[in-house]
Amino acid sequence: MAVIQSSDADFASHLKSNEKVIVKYFADWCGNCKLFAPKFRRLSEDERYKDIVFMDVNAEENEQARHAGAVDNLPYFAVFKNGERIAGRAASKEESVVELLSLLQ
Repeated sequence: MAVIQSSDADFASHLKSNEKVIVKYFADWCGNCKLFAPKFRRLSEDERYKDIVFMDVNAEENEQARHAGAVDNLPYFAVFKNGERIAGRAASKEESVVELLSLLQ
């Protein structure tokens, strides 16, 4: 599945309409965010995670979505189940994101 670009305008509706969601929060100036983008896209296409929606949110431009994820550093990943945040962490290692994804399986 492709990574969905989300903003404050549609963030809540994505969470409401999808049971399992992982969000990558980024900023345009964040080098680690840019480096992780291909890994995040690859994970979104992994058959193991076919029932999880992957979203990208620019943390600097989307204050409401940033607060919903409790972002404290970038890149930051948050997992939501049935619209509720269940975990999140700042990470730049794929293993950390895979651990978060396991919480949704």
